[in-house]
Amino acid sequence: MTATVPRAARQRFSGPRMVVVATIALGFTAPGQTASISVFLDPMIAEIGVSRTVISTAYMIGTLTGAMALPWIGRAVDKYGARRTMSVIAAAFSLALVGLASATEIIGLGAGFVGIRMLGQGALGLCAATLVSRWYEKRRGTVLGLQGAIGGGIISVSPVLLERLIAATDWRTAMLVEAAAVALVVIPLSVLLVRNRPADLGQFVDGDPANGTKTQTEWGMTRGQAMRHPFFWVLVAGVGTAGFFGTAIGFHQIALLGERGLSATEAAANFLPQTIAGTTATLLLGYLVDRGRPRLLLACSMFAFALAIAWGTMVDPGLSAIGFGVTVGAAGNAVRAIEAGMTPRLFGTAHIGAIRGAIASVTIASTAFAPVLYSVFYSWTGSFQLVLWLSTIVPLAVLVAAVVTPLPRPEAAEPDGPPA
Repeated sequence: MTATVPRAARQRFSGPRMVVVATIALGFTAPGQTASISVFLDPMIAEIGVSRTVISTAYMIGTLTGAMALPWIGRAVDKYGARRTMSVIAAAFSLALVGLASATEIIGLGAGFVGIRMLGQGALGLCAATLVSRWYEKRRGTVLGLQGAIGGGIISVSPVLLERLIAATDWRTAMLVEAAAVALVVIPLSVLLVRNRPADLGQFVDGDPANGTKTQTEWGMTRGQAMRHPFFWVLVAGVGTAGFFGTAIGFHQIALLGERGLSATEAAANFLPQTIAGTTATLLLGYLVDRGRPRLLLACSMFAFALAIAWGTMVDPGLSAIGFGVTVGAAGNAVRAIEAGMTPRLFGTAHIGAIRGAIASVTIASTAFAPVLYSVFYSWTGSFQLVLWLSTIVPLAVLVAAVVTPLPRPEAAEPDGPPA
């Protein structure tokens, strides 16, 4: 008599499908990312007739306002699942891009920045990472690294493509193209292919039947428990540092590298070495997170980021510019890969949406001030040199904190399932 194989064991593990969808969704956060927005700035300034400081301030207000909603969005992901929330967020993101493309004055620009920063950079990326975290455990860092590398590559290539599209048409048309792409790609993928957890298909975490109990009960700290642990704030500081200074440099990259002798096209093309280095770093760090020491990894990434910022004060056209792009891309992506892999590992997945929503809220809010700060220093000194040198202090301080702060212990978490 032949033994009956359980239906769940006969199914092909759907985790890789979730990774593909989440990676595409991450790539389509590009319209809300600073790298893509940066190529729209000069055309916006020229047409609408506002100063760089004014548009930087509107960007700051939009980012801050959008970031305030992310803790609630994280809780919605836990409560309603990635499938439903990703679909709604993608639709709203597309509409926000249409609204921004229609802006004719600074108030409209600010409102558009609220929408695309909250829904693009924040909410859609949060859904993508949460989805993958719930399907994998043993290889979570590696899989998130792969997702981050490919999705981040799409984000980093987009400024070059958008700069060409804007040159061939205008900035409004380019933004409408982005809106159509989000609606036509992300919404159908979310509705048709996404499933919130392995249990929804009778499958198991990592595709391993030995993890059967984990399909019903997830362990993890609540958001309050996580936020009371000092290392939570070290992770926040690390990602916030990368986000803050990465945003400042990316937002002003055309002007910053133009000051060092690069043309607008060469400055936009500098996102390419950033992409290649960032992709490599994300893959490597994703692998190391599954095996490595978070303290050492975070400390090394902070040292590299300090080096990248200092390099910006002396970059020249040619190989020096390529080296700058490589260092910026590698350091920034390394920090994000560490946070994506280490947060569920250190704090669990039961409330991962709420926890990562809190991290995203704090770190994205911090990025709001970066363009304005750099713009003010530029207006004051006529150069980015001083603010870059002062900026190196921050990642070095986070490096020290990463080395001395104790790590959380899993047994301190409450064994609660996700909120109903």
